[in-house]
Amino acid sequence: MFDGMMRRLIDPPLNRAGRWLAARGVGANGITLAGLGFGLAAAAMIATGLPAWAALGPLLVGRVFDGLDGAVARATTKTDFGGFLDIFCDFVFYAAIPLAFVLRDPASNGVAGAVLLASFYVNAASFLGFAILAEKRRMTTVQQGEKSLYYAVGLLEGTETIGFFAFLCLAPALFAPAALIFGALCVVTAAARVVLARRVFSDRSVSGS
Repeated sequence: MFDGMMRRLIDPPLNRAGRWLAARGVGANGITLAGLGFGLAAAAMIATGLPAWAALGPLLVGRVFDGLDGAVARATTKTDFGGFLDIFCDFVFYAAIPLAFVLRDPASNGVAGAVLLASFYVNAASFLGFAILAEKRRMTTVQQGEKSLYYAVGLLEGTETIGFFAFLCLAPALFAPAALIFGALCVVTAAARVVLARRVFSDRSVSGS
């Protein structure tokens, strides 16, 4: 919901940093993998029982890197593999943080964590399914910045998810109720995309299952 607004704020400094890094030979894919590394480090800190607030630092650094990789790619050469790697690493990160809280306290967080991960799966299916059909019809948008995939606007997007993860790091005892609420909103987001897809794609049949 807030990705478009955030992009207008963060893209100018990210693009300047991206041009600076590109001029020094730093590659976009390396930044993508480094960002994932920071995210997984944050997940490991949470899962092993370290103070959850301490994981906020590497978590946010990883998300900054997630923005920088696209800026470097725009300053050099964007590739389809780079776009694939970026979205793959995003989904690994989004799965790792809830899983880390489940591993941290399975008795208290197990059910809520399972619900949250299931809602992420449902939301990802709506997101990727819409993107595939949008690509087939050559639809484009830059509302969330320049992306390799078409981004259908939703109630919950990257900005909200990062904010949610940051909240969990600062208030880990509230994981279970927060995860159930956020999971429900993820399902609402997915349902809204299904409604949008029905309106956008119903005028033409699509082959396949």
